[in-house]
Amino acid sequence: MKKYAIIVAGGKGVRMGKEIPKQFIPIGGIPILMRTIQAFYDFDPDIAIILALPQDQQVHWQTLCKEYHFEIPVIVVNGGDTRYQSVKNALDKIETEGIVAVHDGVRPFISKEILTTAYETAAQKGSAIPVIPVTDSIRKIGKNQTSFACNRSNYCFVQTPQTFKIGWLKQAYSSPYHPDFTDDASVVEQSGFNVFTINGHPKNIKITTPIDLILAETFLKP
Repeated sequence: MKKYAIIVAGGKGVRMGKEIPKQFIPIGGIPILMRTIQAFYDFDPDIAIILALPQDQQVHWQTLCKEYHFEIPVIVVNGGDTRYQSVKNALDKIETEGIVAVHDGVRPFISKEILTTAYETAAQKGSAIPVIPVTDSIRKIGKNQTSFACNRSNYCFVQTPQTFKIGWLKQAYSSPYHPDFTDDASVVEQSGFNVFTINGHPKNIKITTPIDLILAETFLKP
């Protein structure tokens, strides 16, 4: 089945405390977003990559591509005010059936193993999202500053890429936007489809803070 990847890169870098959007910050001398796209291309050079990027960042992206001689084919669409709208804009560029993975532009350490499992599982079951176990104790906040212990084995941390049959995702994104849509899996779930999990990896971090940058540079060391 034809493989697609939607890379969502709408960050402003506020929590990073940088003047440039976080997806353009270099790690190991290369912008984060380029490393993310490269990971998908290395996994499958025939994959169709669609980049959802705010319109006011697209000229800077083109400049960076020239500066770094970055020539991987990418279809650029306008990012929306929400992740939901960005994904919806990207889906409009897909006219065939197949499997599509939606991935954060600032998760550059996605592995070939996770990508392989994600696309294969979505092809068989319709969906696949990578998760990792919760290792800290967790509590539910109640009223008047009270809290209650929860069984952490019932919970997990969710990563991307979140991968689906294109028909499933298009049907889900035909629904009106709702504030409860925190990720693609939540959009798909509200349409009545099952969301299946696969094993993620702690290294598949989302780079959003200065500490994440330090960790990313550590990952790149030989």
